[in-house]
Amino acid sequence: MAGHPRAPLAAALLLAAAACLACCAVAEPPPSERSALLAFLTATPHERRLGWNTSTPTCSWVGVSCDNANSTVVEVRLPGVGLVGAIPPNTLGRLTNLRVLSLRSNRVLGSIPDDVLRLPNLQSLFLQQNRLSGEIPLGIAGLTGLERLVLSHNDLSGSIPFALNNLTALRVLRLDGNNLSGSIPSISIPALKSLNVSDNNLNGSIPKSLSGFPADSFSGNRLLCGDPLPPCGSSFFPPTPAPGMSPGGGGPMPGSSKKRKLSGAAIAGIVVGAVVLGLLLLIAVVLCAMSRRRRDGAREGPKAAATSSAAAAGAATGRGQPPPGSGDGGGMTSSSKEDLGGGASGSAAAVAAAAAGGGAAGEQSRLVFVGKGAGYSFDLEDLLRASAEVLGKGSVGTSYKAVLEEGTTVVVKRLKDVAVARREFDAHMEALGRVEHRNVLPVRAYYFSKDEKLLVYDYLPNGSLSAMLHGQCSLFSSPSHPFPFLFALALHRVAVAE
Repeated sequence: MAGHPRAPLAAALLLAAAACLACCAVAEPPPSERSALLAFLTATPHERRLGWNTSTPTCSWVGVSCDNANSTVVEVRLPGVGLVGAIPPNTLGRLTNLRVLSLRSNRVLGSIPDDVLRLPNLQSLFLQQNRLSGEIPLGIAGLTGLERLVLSHNDLSGSIPFALNNLTALRVLRLDGNNLSGSIPSISIPALKSLNVSDNNLNGSIPKSLSGFPADSFSGNRLLCGDPLPPCGSSFFPPTPAPGMSPGGGGPMPGSSKKRKLSGAAIAGIVVGAVVLGLLLLIAVVLCAMSRRRRDGAREGPKAAATSSAAAAGAATGRGQPPPGSGDGGGMTSSSKEDLGGGASGSAAAVAAAAAGGGAAGEQSRLVFVGKGAGYSFDLEDLLRASAEVLGKGSVGTSYKAVLEEGTTVVVKRLKDVAVARREFDAHMEALGRVEHRNVLPVRAYYFSKDEKLLVYDYLPNGSLSAMLHGQCSLFSSPSHPFPFLFALALHRVAVAE
């Protein structure tokens, strides 16, 4: 009789466990969203394999993020994966709960599909560094919840639509590096904190509602004037006179008839100058050819043959390397941060190349993401600019906590005394990136060059196992003022040199 009261309790526990397992088993976005993602990937050529297939959960696909309950897709981030062609309609537009869409640093063509412009919950749209063309679609004004719109460095033309005023929640607007023309409309959005329309063909006066933004936001537009640029009508921006009229509008220009009379002499002078310049260039080419022929004759023999073969081998090797940042390598590369949308400057690329320590031309300024690390959206330049704190030192290197400008926090381990070939190192990193276990912290990205080898991990805010066992050691404690990660690498190199 004593066993009977326990039987209902055991049955209840079994039912509860079965219910929990059932809930976990059905935690998956609806089939319509899964099919929409697969249709997008099938219709869009891509250079990198993303591993989207029906045998794995949708929320674990590279670049795909779901809500906390894994019940719907809320983010699609595919930066620099080699997408080519237009965004196919009736694919991404079916993700009705999508909040973030990032396809930056690809080769996306054409315009934004209308169904994407009707996503009701879209908050961030990052399409910079692609090949979008045509005008900015007016339908973009229907995304009333949009907070970040970044369309920098495309081939967009036409004018900036006044309908952007409908985006009352907009905080970031980046349209720089396009072929936009006409005047800037009076955009009055109180939430707008970041604006950039530089390097276009805009003209006219800057509206007073936008005069509070810095001059860099409007630079590169030759006919644009007004606060914060020099005032209109100044010596920097003189009014454009009508043909044959003086700038003041007082009548024909005094020297116009004389210029017409002298046009024949000017043409003759230009022709004579061109002939003389052509003769000088011809003489220079002949002298160079004769000098090279003499040098070739002096280098005859076995030594000259060996030198020629070495030069041919070096030229072949140079042609076989991809240009820095081209994205043609096996790993995915990332470019400028999404929030700012700008490309990497030449000086920043030089700093990253110097930090790389003299690697091959195709290896500089490139992080290779592995596993789920493809969801990150930063590059080596962003990492070197990040504030860094020393977490600890071990037998294989030093670990840093790096906080990027966009707020992402990662752990960077700088390896020391690692002598391994690039191919073997890549194979090991790819294998480690595929390891997924709750007790193992997987590698998310790595960097390889002759003098620098970096590993990037997720940051765990609860401390390390060593700190839990032995307490915090003052020698490895974090400094009170974080310093740039590039500065940390420089300090290490100075210490090694001494």
